[in-house]
Amino acid sequence: QVPHDPLRVFVMGERAVADGPATAEDIGEMRRLLREALDAGAVGFSTGRSDNHRSVHGDWTPASEATGVELAGIAEAFVGLDHGVLQAVSDFNIMHGDEHFDREFKLLEQMLEAAGGRPMSISTMQRDHQSKQWKWIMERAQKCVDRGFDVRCQVAPRGIGVMLGLQATFHPFMGFPSYKKISQLPLDERVRAMRNPELKAKMITEESEPIAGDGSMLPPLADYFLANLDMVAMRLFRLGENPNYEPTVQASFAAEAMRRGEPVLSVIYDALLESDGEALLYFPVYNYAGMNLDTVHEMLTHPLAIPGLSDGGAHVGTVCDASFPTFMLTHWGRDRDHDRIDLEKLVKLQSYDTSRFLGLADRGSIAVGQRADLNIIDFDNLRLLHPKMQKDLPAGGQRLMQRAEGYIATLVSGVAIARDGVLTGDRPGRLIRSGR
Repeated sequence: QVPHDPLRVFVMGERAVADGPATAEDIGEMRRLLREALDAGAVGFSTGRSDNHRSVHGDWTPASEATGVELAGIAEAFVGLDHGVLQAVSDFNIMHGDEHFDREFKLLEQMLEAAGGRPMSISTMQRDHQSKQWKWIMERAQKCVDRGFDVRCQVAPRGIGVMLGLQATFHPFMGFPSYKKISQLPLDERVRAMRNPELKAKMITEESEPIAGDGSMLPPLADYFLANLDMVAMRLFRLGENPNYEPTVQASFAAEAMRRGEPVLSVIYDALLESDGEALLYFPVYNYAGMNLDTVHEMLTHPLAIPGLSDGGAHVGTVCDASFPTFMLTHWGRDRDHDRIDLEKLVKLQSYDTSRFLGLADRGSIAVGQRADLNIIDFDNLRLLHPKMQKDLPAGGQRLMQRAEGYIATLVSGVAIARDGVLTGDRPGRLIRSGR
């Protein structure tokens, strides 16, 4: 795909981040470059309009305030093509009032109308600030469909959240002065220091200093989190060796602290030191306003829903959503004690429905002439393992990895690339070019 932000910076340079509108010439050049990419086989174009997306300096991302004229002008690159999709993520200025929703959605409609009938997907989630906004998105998407457009709502199968820990990018004490003094120590030395009762007693009485903003890739939400830990603790949980992504409020740190008669920070502090400091905490940011996944069930079973929003390759120090496909099968198809979803539907959602929406008609079903891309699964024993931090990225970088058991074999074009979870070394995959 072609993402809006780098396209804008490539064409406009410093003006792209200086809050200035794109000129007609800028828009024309972005349209030309997008068309060039689409002709070469790009799957589509994506744009983002979220307050949580910031630069390393805390500034808005370049395309976050793009005008309707710009969005529509770029989308005209799709006219006359029989392939390519649009993708949009927006919080619809939710923090500034519900009245902004209509104006923001109309901007997406302008882009859709200019794209010559090509499909669009819209990231859809339940946000606490307006817990019914996801319904507004689906209602407007349905109205677009009623007008003849192909619009889908991209839905996550669980809470969209983060994992916190002493090895992770983010955890509840990282803004505390006493923690900052030991933050650069190796993990084992940090754990040893934090097990000192005097340091614990001091740290849990401190207040967090700001950690977002200039020079930080953490969003403002991080500072809100740290400043409101007592409230956040109602939705903060141990992830556990057998990860539970639909925990009850009774499993929260707030409830545990109440049962133990301790300050909530004391309980969180101790939990971070479990497993020699490798323990992970789970905080579902979105899709968990009701402290369960009932709303996600409504979203997933909506006729316009397609599964998505898995940050499989982003925020790798605090997110590991590449496990979404396995979670879809195990939680919704087998383990949930109520309102499960038929396994056949879950497979179709993740294969046929998604591939057809993206225009990849050579895969997604078991039929003559289709690619033999298959998973052979021991469904009764399929399960996700506890995520582990793995240090194998360039420059000493690290990422959370979450493995699964129960995959007997994974085939690409009929060739086994993994057996019993172990890679075979074969690489039959090829670059996908849309429309080819």
